[in-house]
Amino acid sequence: MPSWLTCVRAAEEKKSSDIRVLDLRPATSFTDFFVLCNGNNQRQCQAICDEVESAMEQRGERAISIEGYDNAEWILLDYGDLVVHVFTPPTRSFYDLERLWRDATPVAIPAP
Repeated sequence: MPSWLTCVRAAEEKKSSDIRVLDLRPATSFTDFFVLCNGNNQRQCQAICDEVESAMEQRGERAISIEGYDNAEWILLDYGDLVVHVFTPPTRSFYDLERLWRDATPVAIPAP
């Protein structure tokens, strides 16, 4: 299972919504994939982040850095070739990374 799918499944476990995966390889060299998802509130965003961290640690992968956990409006987990963004809906709408990275290729997420 690719690491981005591990993150997607972890986010689904915590009832994340509007999950998207972007393949950034054609657009940039700093990372390969973005996983973007929403939590309904700050507490749910933290729970999603915790679940992603746990699932990735089971794969033997640890985040290089985690930013925004305390505020939890936008939590960023950096795994080098994969960056996970966990947003509250208003923050995701404001920053609109899908528009900013419109040259990236959307990845189809297989059914669980």
